[in-house]
Order: sequence, then structure tokens, then C-alpha cells
Amino acid sequence: MTFAREDHWVWDFWIADDGDRYHLFYLHAPTSLGDERLRHRNARIGHAVSRDLREWVDLGTVLVPGGPGEFDATAVWTGCVVQGGDGVWRMFYTGSHFLGEESIANIESVGVATSRDLHTWEPSRHPVATADPRWYETLADGTWREEAWRDPWVFPDPDGDGWHMLVTARARSSHAGADGVLDTDGLVDTDGLGDDRGVIGHAVSADLEHWEVRPPLSAPGAGFTHLEVPQLVKVDGADVLLFSCDARALAGPRSGGRGGVWQLPVEAVTGPFDPSQARLLVDDGLYAGRIVHDRAGDPVLLAFENGSGEEFVGRISDPVPLRWDAEHGCVAVAAESRA
Repeated sequence: MTFAREDHWVWDFWIADDGDRYHLFYLHAPTSLGDERLRHRNARIGHAVSRDLREWVDLGTVLVPGGPGEFDATAVWTGCVVQGGDGVWRMFYTGSHFLGEESIANIESVGVATSRDLHTWEPSRHPVATADPRWYETLADGTWREEAWRDPWVFPDPDGDGWHMLVTARARSSHAGADGVLDTDGLVDTDGLGDDRGVIGHAVSADLEHWEVRPPLSAPGAGFTHLEVPQLVKVDGADVLLFSCDARALAGPRSGGRGGVWQLPVEAVTGPFDPSQARLLVDDGLYAGRIVHDRAGDPVLLAFENGSGEEFVGRISDPVPLRWDAEHGCVAVAAESRA
């Protein structure tokens, strides 16, 4: 059955697997707000558990916004959970700080909370990574409605050299050099291509405590205003970058097309990535998708049900079976899911 919370909208989520149970961390906000667009300003993080990705037991809210003036003063948004060598679970999450009740201006930063049991979390209440204006668009540039630095995805370096963080971010310039790398001359472009600046932001750490922000792992101009909720996952031995961008947020050559959950097979998990080659996995009736392996080791997609038209559903789907399409070199929805 789908995961839903009574009298609440549920949307973005992430999953931690302790080997026995799957732990679902999800954003939620009360439907009593009336307008679903207000959910972003009122998001809290909840926790549920399951042994099969279908039957969930909801354990309630585990993380709420901080106090006035803190980086997560307005809301807590999407993140991920990893366990370090010290046995401590760390939730890296997005802190959202809107500049006023009526303002759409919003600053996003990445913070961290720690836990021993995956349910009781202690937030540090200070950001561990923020948008570096050398490479990333900030609110001060005046070119976008928010300072995008959200949806962290943290994973260990494949060579054992610390940790990497992927982030939903926007480039400070919409220009890339001949080698496809972002032009870092520090100038804000005025060429009218401001929408097409979505990139995968990057930070590194040796200890999960101290983070160094680095240039993006992708170039702007790939047709995405933003590349949301990135995830790196291995499917049938192939490394795949998953991200989401709905139809309204497509830009440049992709404008007017279909949006949803996108996939990009990659040669190296540490980049660089070329989102211009990304393919749609499912359309935006489903969004913020995550690929998870069930207890049989098979890949499945979970996503929140976005609805159609003006109706927002706000619940998490049942697992959608996936397969590796060797002929086309990509992930595909299994035939039984389309029947």
C-alpha cells in the first residue's frame, strides 16, 4: 500500500537501510494549511519503518525547524542518511530560511543531525555547507528567487578517500567552456539564459564533520532549471545518477517537454556528469524518485505521487519494479509494472 499520513501532505523522502528494516524519512505538512503551496514553508521531517517497502509503520515527526535567525528557521527539507565508521548515523538535510512571511526569497543550506537509533536526532543547528559564490548562484546575485543549495546526497569515496556530497544547485554563470566545464570567471551572465543554470553541486569531507565546497560536477545549459533530489545508485553493476525536474522547470532546449524523474548512467560516481544526456525514467505524475533494492536484491523505484493538473496528491507510491535495459544502456520500468 502507498505511504500516506492522515491530514498531511507527504512528498520528498529518503531511505536508510539498517539491514533489518527500511527507514523512511519524509517531508510532511498539514492539509489544514489549505493551499498545498504553503507546505514548503511548513515542512517537517517524519519517520516510518518497513521490512518490505510496502507496509509502513509511522513513528511520527523527528526533526523540526530551528529558532529565529538559524539557517533552518523556516522549514527542514530533503536530505539523506549515512552511517560513519564511528557507528553514528548522520542525517544531512536542507535548512530553509525565507526572508519574510510574504517574501519568496529563500536561502537554502545543508545541515546535519546525528542519531544512534535512527529515530532520535540531535541537530547541530549550523550549516555544514553553503553555496560558494565563486561557482554558484547566490541570492545576492539577484538572478533567481532563491539561493539553491539543497537535497544533499552523501556517499563514500570509492577509493576510500573520505566522502562526497552532491547538491541541487545553480551555476553563477550559464556559460561552459569548450571542455564542458563551468566558466569560473566570476561574472554573472546577462545573456537571458538564466533559467538554464541547474547543476550538480559538490562538496567533500574527510570526516563527515568538515566540508569543503568545490566546483559543480556538471555544466549549465543542459535544459534544467534545477536537478532536484540527486541520488547515485548502482543498478545491475552500472552507476546511475537519478534526479528530478518537472515540466515547469525545464529550460533551454527541453522547454515545453515532459518532466519527471530523470536518469543518467555515469562512468565515474565522482563526476564529471553530463545531464544533457539524461533520459526520462517516469513522467512527473511521480516525483523525487529514489531507487532502492528490495530484500531480493531487485531495484525498485519509490516516488511521491504528484497528481495531475492542479490536484496535488501528496503520498508515496508503492515500489515500481525496474530492470536494466542492456540494449539501450539505461534503467527501465519492468514490463510487469506497465501491464
